[in-house]
Amino acid sequence: MKLPKGGLYILLSFFSIYVIWGSTYLLNKILVSQLAPLYAASIRFITASILIFVIAKILRIPLRITKPQLRNTVIAGFLFLTLGNGLVVWALKFVDSGFAALEISAQPLVVLILLRILEGKKIKPMSILGVIIGCIGIYLLVSQQELIGREGTVTGMIMIFICMLSWAYGSLFVAKADLPTNFFVNTGYQMLFGGSMLLVASFAIGEDRLAFSIWNTEVIYSMLMLIVFGSIVAFTAFNYLLSMVSPEKVATSTYVNPIVALILGWYFLNETISTQSIIAAAVLLTGVYFINTKKVITLFKRFNKNM
Repeated sequence: MKLPKGGLYILLSFFSIYVIWGSTYLLNKILVSQLAPLYAASIRFITASILIFVIAKILRIPLRITKPQLRNTVIAGFLFLTLGNGLVVWALKFVDSGFAALEISAQPLVVLILLRILEGKKIKPMSILGVIIGCIGIYLLVSQQELIGREGTVTGMIMIFICMLSWAYGSLFVAKADLPTNFFVNTGYQMLFGGSMLLVASFAIGEDRLAFSIWNTEVIYSMLMLIVFGSIVAFTAFNYLLSMVSPEKVATSTYVNPIVALILGWYFLNETISTQSIIAAAVLLTGVYFINTKKVITLFKRFNKNM
């Protein structure tokens, strides 16, 4: 059985950003139960970057990059991690992990609008239909008064919306930017700069920095899983996909992540899953089908021809 060039890596990378990233909402929710959000996120990304550079040295992967690549990794690190991820972690102090993941599912709409505004790209009717269906799912989520009526929920929603704008623009930026050709190295530099800016922001706003000796076991395990799987594995896969497929296709991960996040939040944190939330999740997955169905069908046709 012979896969098309890049086919296996693309499938594994989609699994990483769909499933592994879906679990990061739960893990980050556990972190902010004891740690300050920006401080926790900075530790995660700085540690992950150091591990990446160590692994790269062992594998004899060159770490040298050009000045334009250095500048672009700083920008990408800020958009994806400092602003994009930092605000989500902060928002989890106010909202459930499943709620946060479901709201972020509106990101493909933001990506398509930015593609139209910034690049003049024509939006295909199938993609428009998929995003409309996805937005209906978002409406079903935010119209639940028992959820949005909680103290701090509106603040969390606003933070997540800013995150979506930053992440969507970052996706378009890195698709054309001059970045390190090795995806592993690219990820390492983005995390180093993004994590460093998070640490500076943490100091700037006066967050408490809890000593490691006081961390509870759940927080320690969550941090380790976020560093290894959520950061090194999944973020490397994400950067790889941005160079192989269109940004709006990569953004469809925000539809699948909520399903994983809802189930894990319900199972481990006893977060409530209402009937309306289940309906909203089903509608969102339908949106994925309409946005991504052509690529999936093409991929499997090519796969079957080489079996």
